[in-house]
Amino acid sequence: MAPKYEEQEFVTVLVRDPQLQREDYWHSYIDYEIFIHTNSMCFTRKTSCVRRRFREFVWLRQRLQSNAVLIQLPELPPKTPFFNTNNPQHVDQRRQGLQEFLQKILQNPLLLSDSRLHLFVQTQLTPEDIEACVSGHTKYSVAEAIHQFACLKRKFPVEHEEIKKEENSADSDSESSSSGLGHSSDDSNSHGCKGSTVPEEP
Repeated sequence: MAPKYEEQEFVTVLVRDPQLQREDYWHSYIDYEIFIHTNSMCFTRKTSCVRRRFREFVWLRQRLQSNAVLIQLPELPPKTPFFNTNNPQHVDQRRQGLQEFLQKILQNPLLLSDSRLHLFVQTQLTPEDIEACVSGHTKYSVAEAIHQFACLKRKFPVEHEEIKKEENSADSDSESSSSGLGHSSDDSNSHGCKGSTVPEEP
């Protein structure tokens, strides 16, 4: 009789698609897409996609370290005054360093027990809102925050949405159809995440 093989747990994390974001005329920063695909029971969602900037990674490492003082966390890529957002080599080196950082911490069972980590990689909550959520100062739980973000991500592409609007305006007798999927307040497109298909490791 052939032996039964249990499916091995895996966590795939990619940091990719760096994009320049402008805060105002003088200030800009690079943010990165964090793509997660996993079959681990530790995760609320098996596939997720968010965008984060470097200083949010710095916050995450500080919070994880303060809650796991006996663990030596991997280092982030160094912050240097010579970092140039217009230099592709600088940007890609930082991207690689951020990916290696996440790959290492997502393999640590103790760090995986920290809700801040899950909210960081599976929602677009700010660090302040993450702290409020894990402290019980929000109306939603950690799992609810992750599910809510996933639901907000489910919407038509822009071109399909325009077609939907035209169809709804033509069918003015149906009030229910004009409401679409109820995601008009979703700002997930601003995060620039790609599709959720599992990519090959570059």
